[in-house]
Amino acid sequence: MRRVYHRIENISGNVINLRAEDVTYRELAEVTSRRGMSLAQVIRLKGDEVSLQVFAGSRGVATDAQVRFLGHTMRVPFSDSLLGRIFTGGSVPRDKGPVLSDNLIEIGGPPVNPVKRIIPSKMVRTGIPMIDVFNTLVESQKLPIFAAAGEPYNQLLARIALQAEVDIIILGGMGLKYDDYLYFRDTLDEQGALARTVMFVHTAADPVVECLLVPDISLAVAENFALAGKRVLVLLTDMTSFADALKEIAITMEQIPSNRGYPGDLYSQLASRYEKAVDFDTAGSISILAATTMPGDDVTHPVPDNTGYITEGQFYLRDGHIEPFGSLSRLKQQVNGKTRDDHRTIMNTMIQLFAAYRESLEKLAMGFRMSPWDEKLLKYGKRFEHEMMDLSVNIPLEQALDLGWAILADCFEPMETGIHSSLIDKFWPKAAGVETNP
Repeated sequence: MRRVYHRIENISGNVINLRAEDVTYRELAEVTSRRGMSLAQVIRLKGDEVSLQVFAGSRGVATDAQVRFLGHTMRVPFSDSLLGRIFTGGSVPRDKGPVLSDNLIEIGGPPVNPVKRIIPSKMVRTGIPMIDVFNTLVESQKLPIFAAAGEPYNQLLARIALQAEVDIIILGGMGLKYDDYLYFRDTLDEQGALARTVMFVHTAADPVVECLLVPDISLAVAENFALAGKRVLVLLTDMTSFADALKEIAITMEQIPSNRGYPGDLYSQLASRYEKAVDFDTAGSISILAATTMPGDDVTHPVPDNTGYITEGQFYLRDGHIEPFGSLSRLKQQVNGKTRDDHRTIMNTMIQLFAAYRESLEKLAMGFRMSPWDEKLLKYGKRFEHEMMDLSVNIPLEQALDLGWAILADCFEPMETGIHSSLIDKFWPKAAGVETNP
């Protein structure tokens, strides 16, 4: 039986401080006051001085409240019954479904032993050409989606949740507006994808400590599904909200701030979550896509800046589409040579020509005379933007590659593309009037 403490030393914001023995970091406690019982989590230990973040806030908690430590960290139930369900950041049902209490697993464990990992070698198809063709997502990869406020990153994640060829989707929402939560719920439900999805959603109105729990709960559940042989894709939004929650608690704890007020261990906090991505040698896999908003569209902001050192590339979402320049999947070479013979050639050629199109656009804006080559590039660039970059385009990889050939054939002569003659002979559209629209 755990000891019950009856004296709180002081209360600072939603953090209570007391003296206790045999307590571990992140251990849960029950705080009972006149308003009832609330859960709290240990967030700092200094000798016998213990600081706890109260989930429901410290309002109504007096210094004579009872604190009983539970002897374990946060746990979440795990079973196939999770599929199709929606929970809060504290794993409480948000969908008015039954409470699950069987087979509890602890969250926040260490990353998988490298010995149990295999080299990533399988593609995750999304139906989005700017990902599948140009920056292929690979199983067990960890990639952020960098976006300024107002960009449709949640809509992009919803599209990926609907279309990704994986077994299970785990969606972790942090600091979501209620409208965004309803958008995810309704979209997945209407399109029939909710049955393979588990959602852990922290809204902006929920306790800040639950925001910190969302990635750990999502990844703990994902890991257990992966150990059961499932291909799991974890979608997290927004990691900047997670970092802001870290900052808020660090300020409450009067920690010495680092860059822009964030705690000095921001890199380690982010890395410990991203490093959960894994492809098991005898089981399934965990892949992570995490939206990261950039305040002021500033990529040097501490959150995207630290994230870039941890992850294996990034997607930049600008003006409503995935930007070809800057976006990068560092593992795409592991898989795009195994898809179709022309995949790498189409990827490289179309991006090179699109870069030339951007130069022609600058010349046009500055009033320079357009050459016949410039006119071809302008025609090509408009088609590329409309038929490949537009996020509403939804076609399989093979159809996207065929579309790439069709666009090239409509805008250029074969020799103007610089593509090897063997691929020209095999893939260049032969008949006039080839259908070029998806």
